[in-house]
Amino acid sequence: MIRKYTFGNPFPTEAVVKEIPASQGTLPCFSMKDGSLVLTMEKDAPVYGLGEQVRGINKRGWLYTSNCTDDPHHLETTHSLYGAHNFLLIGGSEPFGIFIDYPGRLTFDIGYTQKDTLRITPEDWDLDIYVIQEEDGLLPSIVRSFRQLIGRSYIPPKWAFGYGQSRWGYKNEADVREVAAKYKEAGIPLDAIYLDIDYMERYEDFTVSEEKFPDLPALAADMKKEGIHLVPIIDAGVKIEDGYSVYEEGKAAGYFCKEEDGTDFVGAVWPGRAHFPDMLNPAARRWFGLKYKFLLDQGIDGFWNDMNEPAIFYSEKRLNKVFDEVASMKGQNLDLDKNDHLLGLVNTLANNPEDYRSFYHQPGGGLPRVRHDKVHNLYGYNMTRAAGEAFEELEPDKRILMFSRSSYIGMHRYGGIWQGDNLSWWSHLLMNVKMMPSLSMCGFLYTGADLAGFGADTTEDLVMRWLQFGIFTPLMRNHSAMGTREQEAYRFSNAKALGQIIGLRYCLLPYLYSEYMKAALNDDMLFQPLSFAYPDDALAAQVEDQILLGESLMLAPVYQQNATGRYVYLPEDMLCVTTSGPEDFRCQKMTAGHHYVPVAEEELIFFVRKGHLLPLAEAAKNVEELDASHLHVIAYPADTCCYTLYDDDGYGKDYEDPSHLSAIDVTADGGVRYEGSQERTIDICFICS
Repeated sequence: MIRKYTFGNPFPTEAVVKEIPASQGTLPCFSMKDGSLVLTMEKDAPVYGLGEQVRGINKRGWLYTSNCTDDPHHLETTHSLYGAHNFLLIGGSEPFGIFIDYPGRLTFDIGYTQKDTLRITPEDWDLDIYVIQEEDGLLPSIVRSFRQLIGRSYIPPKWAFGYGQSRWGYKNEADVREVAAKYKEAGIPLDAIYLDIDYMERYEDFTVSEEKFPDLPALAADMKKEGIHLVPIIDAGVKIEDGYSVYEEGKAAGYFCKEEDGTDFVGAVWPGRAHFPDMLNPAARRWFGLKYKFLLDQGIDGFWNDMNEPAIFYSEKRLNKVFDEVASMKGQNLDLDKNDHLLGLVNTLANNPEDYRSFYHQPGGGLPRVRHDKVHNLYGYNMTRAAGEAFEELEPDKRILMFSRSSYIGMHRYGGIWQGDNLSWWSHLLMNVKMMPSLSMCGFLYTGADLAGFGADTTEDLVMRWLQFGIFTPLMRNHSAMGTREQEAYRFSNAKALGQIIGLRYCLLPYLYSEYMKAALNDDMLFQPLSFAYPDDALAAQVEDQILLGESLMLAPVYQQNATGRYVYLPEDMLCVTTSGPEDFRCQKMTAGHHYVPVAEEELIFFVRKGHLLPLAEAAKNVEELDASHLHVIAYPADTCCYTLYDDDGYGKDYEDPSHLSAIDVTADGGVRYEGSQERTIDICFICS
């Protein structure tokens, strides 16, 4: 049951696709106090959700803010990341979900100020609230109802599940060709090479530097012959420059965000002075989205949207004020207070709240103009929506890869996300693990972190351990920042072992792709906390460094430096699989309870749940060459185990075609039955009787 409560005059975010009539009466469970929604939580009852956020899977004990923020230093003290995902799942004797559809700044005090009190505070009371309850009281059922409310998750092309290599600093065609050649020479699979801002002409969107990339169509074609897709970045800011067609068209049509006096707002990003397309205006959104055709026509079939919180290095008017004030301080004795003031002037130029309050959108459709800070969290969502809607027009029968840095619930229908500009820290590997179930709850299935870390200098063991987890995340991309240690897998002394781990991704792909597609088509979670599958196990609810992937697997990654093993809690008997590559699967039955499991640096472990099986393919150098007609199976049947396999061509959109589904049954004595329209042979790799 879903009930909707409307307060004031909410801005139409279009996050919700199902029409729910507004309920009369007061909001259940909550009271109103001092401009906040207040709930007394049951003692020790978990609170899940919030998608892309810091800290644990259980969100109790901290103060979170939905305010899409460009801040690469994700610390325990951080309150906001790049996304705003206002869904909570509140556990206890009568669990329920709550979605606050509100595009402005929203604070969740989940037992921070008072241990057992949840306080939700918007900046104003123009919002819709949806309360979701289910008769069975099961957390997955509540999530499924919420996912049905907000619509189907984005489905990428199958090649986008392959391994991708990225770096801010591939400056020209020669760099790209070198990366491709080095991976091939090392025998390491590769499906994508990402182009950061280096490929553009003077950091201008929808341009290609003729000097650095003189023939992008030829480069893209050559790469595709090797099974590699080029994936360029697109930024939110449009450079102010006469003669630049995107700027001149947007200026002439009035498609940029405005100051209060109606002049175009001037901020700055990579190219310096820039305007920001009004992504909330349908005409401007369509205009911007159709610009992707420039790159589609050159053989590009994937993109990543960046800087779309939007990030602002400075606004022109604020910069001028800072210059004036700094100049006035020249010659003064800068004591502690004045020195702090000077540093503050400069350090608060970027992403300043004052700037976000100074420009406006014209959303059209009879809606009045709206100040940006009131709808701040919708900007990245609508930039990606612009692309997604354009792709439906430009390439209606083809899937295009699209993912974004900034997001709001609703954007999950148009693209995935990567989890922002993280750092090469072990704590960020663990954060990556904990974030996956929370994002699944909010519909963001195509997601992953920058493997080995974007900022700072990585280490060989961190690369290895992060890849060992990354082979399970839908977006598997190694990405790093200019000026940091180069971290392509072939650069390390253990390159062969890293290549073996990456090769495992392709062995696992029949399962990973199948589980992704079923989760998307059935509005299910791809990653779950243990407590969702084992609701009566109090210990399972305490475990946050192990998560479930699909119906068959439990993941227990190693995330500590120099560790050669880890402690694992098994809620039931499971099959422990230890592997260091595609030709090496060692399986051991483990009983329910606590275990210490040795895991050498070049090894990873994962677990197959009792009554389930795992289909595996032979290793391949890219997704295109993967042979799904001959599968191996690791099985742990009770009496029998049955698996529904989803597979398609990976490019078309006939998702509902029943021919994509087939059944694999394995009995305890090793008998195998396969039923499906696609011809396959199934071999038993290992069975636990």
